[in-house]
Amino acid sequence: MQIPLHSLRCAALSLALCCLSALPDCAQNAGAGPASDNAQLDQILASQVRVHAIAQVAVSPDGKRLAWIEGRQIHVAPLGIVPTIRIDQSQRVTAASAPGGSCSESSVVWSPDSSALAFFSDCADLGGQSDLYLSRLDGTPAKRLTALHGYVHAPAFSPDGNSIAFLYVEGATRPAGALAAEPMPSGVIGQDHIEIQRVAVAPTDAATPAAPAFATPANLHVFEFDWSPDSKSLAYIAANPPGENNWWVAKLYSQQLDGAEKVVLAPATVSGPLHGLQIAVPRWSPDGNSIAFIGGIMSDQGSTGGDVWVVSSTGGDPRDLTPGRPTSAQWITWDGNRGIYVSELAGGNSQLVRLALQGGPAAPHVSALTGNLIHLPGSAGGGFDRGLSPTADRSVFIFTSSSFDAPPEIFEARTSSPASAHPADAAPVAQLTHFNDGIKPSWGKSESLTWTNDKFHIQGWLLLPKDYDPAKKYPMIVEVHGGPASAVQSRWETGGSPLSPAVFSQLGYFVLQPNPRGSYGQGEAFTQANRKDFGYGDLRDILAGVDAVLAKYPVDPNRIGITGWSYGGFMTMFAVTQTHRFRAAVSGAGLSDWLSYYGENSIDQWMIPYFGSSVYDDPQVYAKSSAINFIKKVTTPTLSVVGDRDGECPAPQSFEFWHALRDLNVPAQLVVYPNEGHGLSDPAHRRDVLRRTVDWFARYMPPAS
Repeated sequence: MQIPLHSLRCAALSLALCCLSALPDCAQNAGAGPASDNAQLDQILASQVRVHAIAQVAVSPDGKRLAWIEGRQIHVAPLGIVPTIRIDQSQRVTAASAPGGSCSESSVVWSPDSSALAFFSDCADLGGQSDLYLSRLDGTPAKRLTALHGYVHAPAFSPDGNSIAFLYVEGATRPAGALAAEPMPSGVIGQDHIEIQRVAVAPTDAATPAAPAFATPANLHVFEFDWSPDSKSLAYIAANPPGENNWWVAKLYSQQLDGAEKVVLAPATVSGPLHGLQIAVPRWSPDGNSIAFIGGIMSDQGSTGGDVWVVSSTGGDPRDLTPGRPTSAQWITWDGNRGIYVSELAGGNSQLVRLALQGGPAAPHVSALTGNLIHLPGSAGGGFDRGLSPTADRSVFIFTSSSFDAPPEIFEARTSSPASAHPADAAPVAQLTHFNDGIKPSWGKSESLTWTNDKFHIQGWLLLPKDYDPAKKYPMIVEVHGGPASAVQSRWETGGSPLSPAVFSQLGYFVLQPNPRGSYGQGEAFTQANRKDFGYGDLRDILAGVDAVLAKYPVDPNRIGITGWSYGGFMTMFAVTQTHRFRAAVSGAGLSDWLSYYGENSIDQWMIPYFGSSVYDDPQVYAKSSAINFIKKVTTPTLSVVGDRDGECPAPQSFEFWHALRDLNVPAQLVVYPNEGHGLSDPAHRRDVLRRTVDWFARYMPPAS
């Protein structure tokens, strides 16, 4: 793992850390709202955590049972016998020796014959190390298969059912990837403390817990993998370590379990539209001849979007199956050897389609597209990959879904129902659970808003203020998503977000969440439209969205603010250097100077596809999008917040911006949170950010009274 230099915690940064040893007191004395506002915020947050949150669903391959995880507990119920699944009628599956144990379970996966479940559990070390367990679903405690020491996730049965592979970082000190807090710099930077994620394999018939066997080389960091249909090989996406930096140059490999790795595809060396871009979600065809994957420009590993591609499992030129399709594929699964189901984002909607294939592994093409087997104006699927859970014959897909207007539930879609290319004629989706019946949103109504700017049609989500009164004038907060290759979807908020649109709505704000160029949902050309143009075309799209809201709703143009995290934090910093339309700004993990950022972060490889070259080869393309170069134009009061060990958007970036505004006498505040990475993990820190954000906007653009 490469340690971000972060100016080696330069002495100047200590100014921003002055309050951290007593953060709760600082939160009360340096910008937090009055006690009455805090009480109101506490009440609002309490109202958001009453739902049953479903972490994962998994249908058995034979379609007879459903497993799901809620509250770190696994439940199993029969499927198809009764129309509604109830928690109190489900079987609790656990590794605990007694009912009601406090074990934490995750990552449930069915055996190919539907007779058993595998999952990770910390029952042998409560609150500590997770191990792999196998339950035969006969009422007895699950059997522990492994003795692990490190970070584990993504278990997958071999097709023959004899083994379970999973991703494993032996001796890990933190989760894999760039989101977790980076270790403090020490030793030889970029060489010491490297942690490598590999595929490990454990037999399902292990007599006693044992260390697994590693299936992939010690010099490759593996991000995703899939079994070959004969259970003898793996396909995986990997790169040289450090993994958090090199995913953007990862290659597709195949490897027999007892053999050496072979490069199937290297995006850096192929010609055509995939050259230099990213690949994800490898899926081996049932006949073993092809490997399908998603390819495109992606700004974060795990946040997947692009076209569907296929390559021969022995290598060769890849083939784009969906060129020009105005959607973003997020997850795929084969349907026999002549079909691929694709879960995709289309504008603001989630949908499932089927690609019918013709041709051999060297030249496959789509002969027909079965449209809109699922079409929802909300989220469909769980986790970063938006994965759905299909039966072995692909006749049923199970998934979780929610929206701004409806809390999460479990649904099924049956592919035997007729489908249509028209969204209104999509195959029916059946709701299987009613865990959250009667729960209504405590925030305002939502609307999918569309507008046109330049040559693009832009989509975004608008939350109205709670108890909206068209006779009043309201302030508005524009919240820009991270990425930039990502998208805002309509999704129920369960609480804990440091920048919460639901809370803003409840406090009397309109909230605009745009999906400008660079976002997923409208095809690769749209996602790539901000390359070498950060902060310009995408900002014009956002401002056009503001105008669209002003033309339709009673928003006060003098009370509009902007916020965002990561890329949204950059857009916040950059926007206030380009326009005075925003009365207040809150930047979370922002970027103020792309030139210095290049040498500070732990993920510099992501910048090459977007900027076209390194900062050392073309500094001007980085300079033109650096907010610090336009800092004297800023008049907007700006709050900046960041984790002190953020490897993706290092704290010095926020320090530079705050320092400049302070010198220019622009109202500014910087808060740095200790022992935090890119995503704040401490609930107290997330809540503190939200409190400060609410107060900042209320101070400079108060809501309607």
